[in-house]
Amino acid sequence: MNSRITPLFLFAATALLLSACSAKIYGTVRLVDTNFKPVVGESLKGTVVNMINITAKVEKASYSVMVDEDGKFESEKDAIAAGTYKVEAARIGYDTETQTVEIGGSTRKKLEFELKKIPEGERKSIAGSSSDEDKIVNPGEVNIRPPGM
Repeated sequence: MNSRITPLFLFAATALLLSACSAKIYGTVRLVDTNFKPVVGESLKGTVVNMINITAKVEKASYSVMVDEDGKFESEKDAIAAGTYKVEAARIGYDTETQTVEIGGSTRKKLEFELKKIPEGERKSIAGSSSDEDKIVNPGEVNIRPPGM
């Protein structure tokens, strides 16, 4: 009986270890002002981290997560395949930051992002843009005004 338990235990322990070793991208996002000092009193809610695998097939290339109230994010188990990723943190009113990382089969990569606040006068407006290229903007660079302004 004891000799049967040992292989079963080894199989279960191996399966547990392999599941804990799946690839993961995780880290934190901070909001900073133009002097790179933390922005006080502004929630991180609404901040998105996009993970784009530039070496994968299209249907498996993109994954996104929301940042929690503490600025932390992490990919779900088995959501990240091996490859080269462009990881982008974005929030309206802030510069978008992008980092490139290599992920192996069981790589766990921690990333730190600091999104710098865009001063109100420097945000773009697409009103009167003459080309489609002028209309491609970072979400943080757009001034949103009520109708009639």
